[in-house]
This record gives sequence, C-alpha cells and structure tokens, in this order.
Amino acid sequence: MVDLSGPIITTFIAYLLVMVLIGVWVYRRTKTLTDFALGGRSLNAPVAALSAQASDMSGWLLMGLPGAVYAAGIGEAWIAVGLAAGTYLNWLFVAPRLRTYTERAHNSISLSAYFESRFEDRTHLLRVVSALIIGVFFTLYVASGLVAGGLLFETIFGVEPDVAITVAVAVIVVYTFLGGFLAVSFTDFIQGVLMFLALVIVPLLVVGALGGFGALFGDVESASPNLLNWVDEAAFTGGEGWTTGDSLSLVAIAGLLAWGLGYFGQPHILARFMGIRSAAHVPAARRIGTTWVLVTLTAAVFIGLAGIAYLDEPLENQETVFLALTTDLFNPWIAGILLAAVLAAVMSTADSQLLVASTAVTEDFYRRFFRREARDSELVWVGRGAVVVVAVIAYYFALQGGTVLDIVAYAWAGFGSAFGPIVILSLYWSRMTWLGALAGMVTGATVVVVWENIGSPGGVYSMLPGFGAALLAAILFGFLGRRPEREWIGNYRESDEAESAVQ
Repeated sequence: MVDLSGPIITTFIAYLLVMVLIGVWVYRRTKTLTDFALGGRSLNAPVAALSAQASDMSGWLLMGLPGAVYAAGIGEAWIAVGLAAGTYLNWLFVAPRLRTYTERAHNSISLSAYFESRFEDRTHLLRVVSALIIGVFFTLYVASGLVAGGLLFETIFGVEPDVAITVAVAVIVVYTFLGGFLAVSFTDFIQGVLMFLALVIVPLLVVGALGGFGALFGDVESASPNLLNWVDEAAFTGGEGWTTGDSLSLVAIAGLLAWGLGYFGQPHILARFMGIRSAAHVPAARRIGTTWVLVTLTAAVFIGLAGIAYLDEPLENQETVFLALTTDLFNPWIAGILLAAVLAAVMSTADSQLLVASTAVTEDFYRRFFRREARDSELVWVGRGAVVVVAVIAYYFALQGGTVLDIVAYAWAGFGSAFGPIVILSLYWSRMTWLGALAGMVTGATVVVVWENIGSPGGVYSMLPGFGAALLAAILFGFLGRRPEREWIGNYRESDEAESAVQ
C-alpha cells in the first residue's frame, strides 16, 4: 500500500473535479438523444482519434497488459501486435464507410439501428438481438473497469476491495450521467493525453535508473532467460519468482494476435467513427490514433519488463506493477498525476460503454417498442436512467472478483465475434440479407459464451472460433431471405473519390 499523502489526494481530487466540470459544461448542450448518443456527429480528427483509443484501451493498458508481461514475459506482447494491426485496419476499412452508411441509414445513432436499416429488417430481430448482446457484454466490460478502479483505490488508499469498487462506480456513474457523448469524448481526449504521458515517462525513468536498455534486458534475463523469448512462456509463482514453463504454440500465438479481430465489433469504438464530423476527417484521425496505439502499447510492454528488472520482490498482484513503479520512482505530486492516468483509463472506457449501453436501451427498446413519440428531453433522461441501471448490474459482477485481463478478454471476444464479421460484411457486401446478419451475430456470441464456459479447449482464445464461426454463418445464410432493395456499396464510390481529394 502506498503511504497516503496530501499531494496524491490533492491531485486525485483535482483530476476528478476537472472531469465533472467538463460534464457540467457539456450537460447544458445536451438537448436531444442524438446529442446524448453521438454529439451531433461533430468530432474533429484529434478528438475522435484519442477518444476512440482511450476508450478502447481502458485500465487494461496500464494494468492488464503490463501485469501479463510482468508475470509471463515478452511473449504476452503478441497481444499488442494484434491490437496495433487491428487498430490500423479498423480506421482504414471500417471508419469512413461506417460514418457514411450510418448517416444514410436514417441517421442511425446506434449500431442496432444501423443493422436494422442497412439490412432492411422488417422483423426488428436484428435490433433486438444486437441490443441484448450489447447489454450483456457491456455489463461485463464495465465490470472490468470497476475492478481496475477498485484495485487502484485499494492500492493507493488501502481500503477494502468492495469499498474501493463502490467508490469507483460512484465516480464513474456521476460523471457519465452528467456527460453524454460530447463530454465523454472531450474528457477521453484529455485522458488519452494523460495516459500517453504516464506510459512513456515511467519505463524511460526505470531504464535510466537501471543504466540503459542493455541493463534492463540483462536484469530480466537474469530473472529467467525465457522471459525475453517470444515463443517461450514463463509462469509466475508468487513466492519463488519466475520459472520456465511450456513454449507458446502457434495456436497460442494466433490466439493472442486474434485480439486484433475484436476491433471490428466494439460498439464504443465504432461510435467514434459514427460521431466524427465527416469521412474526410478519417485519414487524419487514423494517423493520430495508430501512432498513439503503437507508442502506448510498446510502453506498456516495457513497463512489465521494467517491473521484473527494477522491483526487488515479486508483487502479490501482478496487475499493480505500474502502480508499484510509479510510487517508488516519483515524489507524491508527480506520482499523483501519473496514478490519475489509471483512473483516466478506467473512466475513459467505462463512461463510453455505459453511454453505448444506455443508448441501446433507450433507442432500441424504449423508443422503438414503448414510446415511439417520446420527446427528446424524455429520451435523454431515460438514457441517463439506463446508465445507472447498467452500472448497478456491472457493480454486482465486479464484486464477484476476477482479473482485469480475464474479464476484458471475455467481453472483447463477445463483441468482436458477434458484431465484427457483420460490420465488415455490411460495408462490403451489398446484397447480404438480414438472415445472414442475424445468423452471424447469434453464432458469434453463442460460440464465445460456450467456449469460455467449457474452459477454452486447447488454450485457444474464444475470439478465434467465435469470429470464424460467425463469419461462416453470416456468409452461408447471407444468400437466404429477402435482399436489401437499396444499393449500398456502389453508392459509396462517390464518397471514396471525395475523401481521396481531401487527402
């Protein structure tokens, strides 16, 4: 536990106050459900890029990934390779078309509404099923953020885990309730900058304290040679340090790389594509977002290695390696600012996820099936109420325990498998039917849930079978049923040309 000090408390309070003030400022500008859900599609490239990536990475970037590398060595960095590739491809192939198509699809403000309009589904099954999937997996995803936030408060302030998680959920709900999409995006931009600085500064300072990168790698190799082997896995044993384990098979490496496939189906990231000012702003956002991801993922891997080399005793909880290094290296004022980056990571993801989940409840259930003529002011308050409900359910799951990485992996695979293939096919296969979309969606979600519950046979990450099964089902059933009457893909070529002219 960190020695409680005035500077750390002060910096935390100041950070939280700034976030809430931004929420209050934007609160006055949130008058319609479109404002609340997509900010009127007004994001510029830097805000869209950093808010997308900050909401993407969450506490996993500062706790889950460094903890995995600290525990098992550089072989865990295959996840980072997959995520970097997935980020770039998502901005390149999905972002511009999704921005254009969602506006043409009756100005859809949710992924569920887009699916229904794009595939001309008159049964409304696509909207209902996709909204249910969003509700289920986002509840788990938000729970991972609460676990990370609880771990932060527990480590810094020494409170019990349950109390720490309670504090975390209270802070996140108040902020998200006030905010809406613009507040979430603006604060995520600030949080993305803070996360970037924290992730870069900490490993560089450790490298300097150790005497350079050669000394860093030498100390890691002294702990166990296989910690620096990309194809050997090291098993962490709490009281005995690091011991050589089984080598990473090609299947295991493929499972780690498969994290990159998840990007195509994450609603909270896709919402930033939908909310950017126009498709012409996507190339600049792609460059900014990809650079941010490459630098921060690399830094997170080095934080894990730095913990092995710098810390004298193995940590009881490997996911606190960033916290341990920060509090040991910096004075309380600087440490407080850098530790606030963890809270920033947690909030930047949890608020985005709560917002998307509340939009699904409001747009895809309340307005669609109960109050078609509801006024905008009513819908905004229903959305805020949904934020509280989803947060309470996520709070329950967070109290059940589990590591940040494990919970994120489950939710990431669920969204990536259920929505990823459908999003891609909706943008590039004009004649695909609603039956194909429904079959792929249900198959992807079901395979992930079943695969996780039977213990992930062979150690294969559920994203691989889930994504593959969903893609196959969507293609096979995509030839059945009534085809969309509207031509989508051909119409996009004009937008392609306009975007090329801007570049």
